[in-house]
Amino acid sequence: MAPHPQKLTVTRRAWPLARPLMTPHGVQTAAETVVAELSDVESRGRGECVPLARYGESTDSVVAALEAIKGAVFSGLNRDTLQQAMPPGAARNALDCAFWDMDAKRAYRSVAQLAGLGAAAPLLTALSIAFDTPDKMAELAAAHRTRPLIRLELCGDGDIERVRAVRQAAPAARLIVDANESWSEAQLRDYLPMLVDLRVELVEQPLPADADDALARLEHLIPLCADESCRTRADLDRLDGKYQAINIKLGKAGGLTDALALAAEAKRRGLRILVGGAISTSLGIAPALLVAQQAEIVDLDGPLRLAMDRGAGLRYDGGTIHPADPTLWGGPG
Repeated sequence: MAPHPQKLTVTRRAWPLARPLMTPHGVQTAAETVVAELSDVESRGRGECVPLARYGESTDSVVAALEAIKGAVFSGLNRDTLQQAMPPGAARNALDCAFWDMDAKRAYRSVAQLAGLGAAAPLLTALSIAFDTPDKMAELAAAHRTRPLIRLELCGDGDIERVRAVRQAAPAARLIVDANESWSEAQLRDYLPMLVDLRVELVEQPLPADADDALARLEHLIPLCADESCRTRADLDRLDGKYQAINIKLGKAGGLTDALALAAEAKRRGLRILVGGAISTSLGIAPALLVAQQAEIVDLDGPLRLAMDRGAGLRYDGGTIHPADPTLWGGPG
């Protein structure tokens, strides 16, 4: 039982983007976020999530799921019992991160200490370039040509031209690409040798998750990373022979608790780890920084796409992201 009865407050807010973002599904102009806030007479803890349409989530469905569990929270639900009380997804992510924040404040310790992790260190985060025309993607790459790591969001036809344009604009940068489930097996076979020539280091989710058995038949000229094909630990067995890496996102896993467990099991199996996140405020990214301490590749630049972030937001210095201020999330307050 919690030391005092807990109240759960659920809020939703759209955060305008600094500039409209082209996606394979249309143009995005704002990040739709949901915040779960726990409070008692002494402390409060917050967690933020972004609903993932890929898994059938919407802002309405996430808010409804959190509203439905308010009674259990008041009756003493905690971080451990939460894992069985809600399925993986955005709603559990927000509440799980709120419990971690609350527990840290109650214990006068950081979340990193509570989780048995070392102190969080600054990390290199990739610059993500959204899907667009080759010229526009190259223009952004040229403006950031000194960034050491660039990640390209792709969508199918014409993708090699996009990668080639970016490579010419940023010849020294390390490149990784995310196909977002958009390629066919035939496209992947054709693209891989060209991507090798363009010095692409990793390809994320080239085929649809329900069609990725074909990867076991292919020669992996470049390491392949599972994103939509790996949501939780339950998916790891089916990755053998198909992927060499996984992208861990708290929204998919359902919070920091499961994300840390997924990272530990992936490392045990010899899989490389990426940590990514949605476009959100710094409150949504701060917990992922703890998982990212174990990652080879970090893609957590989402707050930089907003017109305005929360107060005490994460500090970005070029390609470096610094640990969260404890007043934002994760420390004694």
